[in-house]
Amino acid sequence: MTAERTIVAGGGPGGMLLAYLLARAGLPVTLLERHRTFDRDFRGDSLHPWTLELFDRLGLAGRLLEQPHVPARRFRFRTGRGTVTTTDYGLLDTPYDYVALMPQARFLDFLAAEAATLPTFELRTGAAVNGLLGAGTDDDPVRGVTLRSGERIDAGLVVAADGRSSRLRTLAGLTAQSQGATTDLLWFALPRHDDDPPDAAVDLFLGTRSYVGLLGGEERWQVGLSLPKGGYPALREAGVEHVRREVAGLVPWLADRVGLLTDLNDATLLSVDISRVPTWHRPGLLLIGDAAHVISPVGGNGILMALQDALAAANHLVPALRAGTVGTATLAAVQAEREPAIVSVQSRQVRIERGVARARERGRTIAPPAFVRLLMRLPAVRRRSARGNAYGPVPVHPTPELARELGLAPVPA
Repeated sequence: MTAERTIVAGGGPGGMLLAYLLARAGLPVTLLERHRTFDRDFRGDSLHPWTLELFDRLGLAGRLLEQPHVPARRFRFRTGRGTVTTTDYGLLDTPYDYVALMPQARFLDFLAAEAATLPTFELRTGAAVNGLLGAGTDDDPVRGVTLRSGERIDAGLVVAADGRSSRLRTLAGLTAQSQGATTDLLWFALPRHDDDPPDAAVDLFLGTRSYVGLLGGEERWQVGLSLPKGGYPALREAGVEHVRREVAGLVPWLADRVGLLTDLNDATLLSVDISRVPTWHRPGLLLIGDAAHVISPVGGNGILMALQDALAAANHLVPALRAGTVGTATLAAVQAEREPAIVSVQSRQVRIERGVARARERGRTIAPPAFVRLLMRLPAVRRRSARGNAYGPVPVHPTPELARELGLAPVPA
């Protein structure tokens, strides 16, 4: 029996990996991406050790890491009281003891090229979904999509991986419930100089009113300045000079180039969200990644959670698609496996958000408590933090059945 085609809507990390895994298992899959390319600024760039280990088993890590990237081995808070290393990936027992910072478009282009070598994979860009075929009920399951062009595409299963503003989630009548974000971020880029600190690639610089987060690239820094939720109109009124002063005050070695930001229109406002959908599925439809749960940028976990969603989905979907039995129980099993990790990550992020808000209201430095700073001096604590961030609170592994389907290398001893 030939398996029905699966449609994956959304060519972000989760959607791209799931489509690749289905196609590598020999199942027909069409990936729909509404944009013409994957090249968009200020998307997450973090590939964690879990991701690199998975790609190693897939036989892809070597070629992936030939792509230009920046390895980040430590995560630090920098305050007026000093620097606190909270996470040291170099203490992990893995050949991939770092986070690879790689522009997301480069990662997606790489994986799309690998998927294109598989005969059952189809990528369609500029393909915007504007309707679902079927009501998503037991009597009338989702059985495909319609595109803005008017084209109809039939499928046995539709996977919504179309991000935090998911069109498919809205079409299915599913609503994400906020968990309580208190911060927004203004993102912009500044050039990287040869004499910049080489170890600041994922650092947070903490002040009293705001903090600055850095993501290192080969030629530029992505700079994120925090502001209170809904505070952008006030920031615009204060003007670009206010942004320059805040950044230069918190990251003094960027003072020589903050003047290159000449207009707030050259920056991007990221409205930080922490939310999730109570039920990630309808008959014939599954939500993964940001479509199901939005992760704050804090900790850089968004890509990791989306990729782990994709692997968990493949674990359950490949045998079900092969048997032609992708029912509600299969879709519910994906959520049941992944939801504990998402709740754990989001709960931690909400606690951090509330702490930042309290410090901002009281005019205190946004910084970890003194006892946390003391604990972080212990290598065992930094190792535990690194393991939690590198693999997530509930790591996902290919099932033996999926490993056989994909021809995966055995797990290293």
